[in-house]
Order: sequence, then C-alpha cells, then structure tokens
Amino acid sequence: MKILWLDDLRNPYLDLEGRVPKEDGTIEWVLNYEQFVQWIEKFGLPDIISFDHDLADEHYTPQEYWNDYQLSKQYQESQNYQEKTGLDCSKWLIDYCTETNLKLPNYYVHSANPVGADNIRILLGNYIKHCEENKN
Repeated sequence: MKILWLDDLRNPYLDLEGRVPKEDGTIEWVLNYEQFVQWIEKFGLPDIISFDHDLADEHYTPQEYWNDYQLSKQYQESQNYQEKTGLDCSKWLIDYCTETNLKLPNYYVHSANPVGADNIRILLGNYIKHCEENKN
C-alpha cells in the first residue's frame, strides 16, 4: 500500500517523539504542490493521500486568530497566497482524476489549520458526491 504524505514540516518517517526513523517504505513524502503533482504524474495515484493545508510560511495564520474559527476563516480568505496550498493540491487531484477517469484515492486531512482542513474535506467530499450522483 502506497501512502502519499503532503506536508512541508511534519516528517512521516519519524516516530511520535521525532527520534527514530521508520523503516516502512510505504510512505512517500512530498513537501509542496509541485512535488505532489510530479509524484502522481510519475507514479500514478497512491492508495491513500494525507493532506496538510499550509505548505509554506505565508500560509500560517497569525496566533491571534487561532481560537476564533470565523476570524481565522476571514483572515485566510483575505490572503492572496503566492505559494500553493494543500487545497490547491486537492483541486489539481480532482482535475487529474476527472481527466484520467480514475477514482479518487482514499484520503485523510491531518492539517493543524481547521479552516484549511475543512476546505479540503468539503471539496473532496463534494467531488465524491458528484461522482456518485453521476454514475452511469
């Protein structure tokens, strides 16, 4: 089973204490949008994708918004990010699956950004619902 781990910081090869590398070679780690796209184009869809939303320093919401979901959402929606996020990766994935007529792989969202995590879950969930409603 191949797992594609999208995260700019959290290393999936380390144990919870961050000390001992795991020997399991089933997790492939990509750090950003470009690596995400390149990996899938080269190797095809993995069995599972685990998404982080914030893939660059500019994506991190200032601490004063952390405890207020609505303020955090307003802040994030007002930003004009230069770097692509995990949401951009999920949008690309939907386009890829549509163009290649492949089923969306299983996915998880492990982002610490609750607004970004919700956006990814909603987008992918809506795509799955759309696919189920339009089956031949």
